[in-house]
Amino acid sequence: MFKSHNPTRPEPLFGRSPRRWVRRLPYGVAILFIAALLPVTGTVLSQDHGLHPDLAVVLAVLQTLPLLMAVRRPLLAWAIVFVADVGGAVALLSVPAQEGRPWPWTPMSIVGMLLLTLAVGLRERRRTLLAVWLLLLSASVVLRSVSPERSDGSWVPLIVLSGVLLVVGGALRERGDAQRALAEQETISEAERARRTLLEERTRIARELHDVVAHHMSVITVQADSAPYRLDGLPSEAREEFASIAATARESLTEMRRLLGVLRSEDASGEGSGGSERAPQPGVERIPQLVEATVRAGLPVELSMPDPLPTGVPQTVDLSAYRITQEALANVVRHAPGAKTRVSVTVDADGSALMVLVVNATAPDADAPPLETSGTGHGLVGMRERVRLVGGTLDTGPLPGGGFRVAARLPFTTNTEEELFTA
Repeated sequence: MFKSHNPTRPEPLFGRSPRRWVRRLPYGVAILFIAALLPVTGTVLSQDHGLHPDLAVVLAVLQTLPLLMAVRRPLLAWAIVFVADVGGAVALLSVPAQEGRPWPWTPMSIVGMLLLTLAVGLRERRRTLLAVWLLLLSASVVLRSVSPERSDGSWVPLIVLSGVLLVVGGALRERGDAQRALAEQETISEAERARRTLLEERTRIARELHDVVAHHMSVITVQADSAPYRLDGLPSEAREEFASIAATARESLTEMRRLLGVLRSEDASGEGSGGSERAPQPGVERIPQLVEATVRAGLPVELSMPDPLPTGVPQTVDLSAYRITQEALANVVRHAPGAKTRVSVTVDADGSALMVLVVNATAPDADAPPLETSGTGHGLVGMRERVRLVGGTLDTGPLPGGGFRVAARLPFTTNTEEELFTA
């Protein structure tokens, strides 16, 4: 019946509060009541009720010192004080009754018991709280029936107030447990959403990368098959080598198509398996069209690109630059509609990387309220994955004067294209 909800729980009452003074409050309250009740209890029991001083001191210690224990183990502290209070009431039966002195519970024991019932209510479950209240009620009724002439009815307020404090404490505990469970669930849900976003973006990158690599593999197959017909005088060993290269390329292409079929079996992006997935993947040359469509949507965008466009850009870098620009502009539309935005695509000074920069100012206060007042940052997850794919760097964050900045450096030479398939 007295088994604690969690007898080994290490944290004290209010131990999870972020405020230090709240965590220290139960200790301060316990020490304050002990300092006030301990000497008063010993004095009242010995001088006013006539108990032997040694017995009065022992009872005073047992009825007050467990208040400090109640900070961590309130149920155990309540049990010790309850036994001590009952023992004190029985001990008072051995001395002559004093007129005007409350019995079976002294005022000090009532104060201590009420404080402990509140602590128990903050820690234990409903069944335990009901058992505590019924035991206190039973002990009061039994002691009153033993010596009704001594009882002055002071036990009734104790029973009523202890019941109220147990209900209040239990309600506060259940409310706190519900809030903690909700916070934990929200944290888990947010982590799951971030993980799902990451997996969806990786799946999308894998599909696009398949289209890029499959094109190269198809070219290798065609070139290896046609080499004996285009080149005269090839020795038989060279013809066999070209045939082996073509066969290996076809086998690799078949495996990649099988992988793409697995990825498309559960379409994470919801695009389906129609002709849009088979369309050529966009690149830097499509960024002007992307900007034009964004301008038509009401976002003032300024575009800066080299003319002519750089040649020889790896397809993974080309595609990543387009997708990063697309996601950055989408974020501006969602979170700062109407904000002036600048898109810049340049080649590094040494010609080794493609630089993509998207900077937006703050949105107009009155004309364009945000479509989303807060973001999860999941769009940045896809950007980081694409930059990681090509071994580049990504710098994102708010600007000192307001607005947001997305800057990506995508190197032309990278050996990380296959990492997506092994990650």
